[in-house]
Amino acid sequence: MVEQPAQLKNAVEILKMIAEDRGVPRNIRRVAAESIEILMDNKMSVGLRAANVISKLDEISLDPNAPLYARTKIWQVITLLEQIRD
Repeated sequence: MVEQPAQLKNAVEILKMIAEDRGVPRNIRRVAAESIEILMDNKMSVGLRAANVISKLDEISLDPNAPLYARTKIWQVITLLEQIRD
């Protein structure tokens, strides 16, 4: 088992909060859950996983239905993931 970067663990925790928050629209919760699955998939390199999730979250952060606090958390996750390199 390869040690996961701290940023990855933090990003997964924040995404779990978004995915479990009933105040967040279903499509955004779904993307958060999908993002967690991608980040936990050890078949890809850490950098590739981070890049894939950043692209998904970047798209969803523009959703006008996203509550401001959820959008802020999404940006926080993107910032964490941008620090991850292979």
